[in-house]
Amino acid sequence: MSQSREMPKPVNNDSQKTDPEKRAWGPWLWSEVKFFAKLGVFIVAFVTLIWGHFKIPSESMQPTLEVGDHLYVSKYPYGFSKHSLPYLLHNLPLPEGRVFSRMPERGDVVVFRNPRSGIVMIKRAVGLPGDQIQVRQGQLYINEALVPREKIDGRLYRDHADKKVVSVNVYTQTLPGSYEEFVIYEKSDKQALDNTPVFIVPADHLFFMGDNRDNSIDARDTRRGPGMVHMNYLMGRADRMMFSFKRCNRDEDLHCPPKGRWMVKL
Repeated sequence: MSQSREMPKPVNNDSQKTDPEKRAWGPWLWSEVKFFAKLGVFIVAFVTLIWGHFKIPSESMQPTLEVGDHLYVSKYPYGFSKHSLPYLLHNLPLPEGRVFSRMPERGDVVVFRNPRSGIVMIKRAVGLPGDQIQVRQGQLYINEALVPREKIDGRLYRDHADKKVVSVNVYTQTLPGSYEEFVIYEKSDKQALDNTPVFIVPADHLFFMGDNRDNSIDARDTRRGPGMVHMNYLMGRADRMMFSFKRCNRDEDLHCPPKGRWMVKL
């Protein structure tokens, strides 16, 4: 009597191929997660320790910086504090203080956090610790000595906020102990902040002013300004203006920043 034999079941090659493919997703996904995690750490470290990017929103530093300028800031010249951290990381419960601290030079254009409001600001360092600062009839005095200015021009520009035409006098000025000449705007010598009390800059503090002297909320403004700013609040030194895409209307007789301001060293 013949015995029947069972035919071998066909092997499902597709199932054997699918399992390794499924198992391969795990290592691939993990390698991608690790890559983007490392990239994120690098970006945070870079914008904390090396460079920061800021965009100029107002006229307070005209004509050095115009509305819409993209500013690149060196984070390391003055050391680091929690305010050097990007985004909202400065709100973390970190201790106050500064490591590798170094005092700015008079005349540096500095980015800092307003100690009163938390808003990021950019101004020129005019007063250093121990300095006596006063403005009398529109003229700046440091340690009772007049800081001379030289008028070079008159200028009209359109205000970014209210669109009104503003008339200013254009001066050059050099601060004591500095060889860097810069340009300032003054509407007149009879504006709200053109006569101030005497300010004595405390230790580890700085006195900041805007280059557009009559359109700047700065240390002279005791009601709305940042006051004299402690070193802990410094974020970095403005080094380069790059890629100024914001363009004003080139109305007849109104000043407008020249084209081609794509890289300017401050």
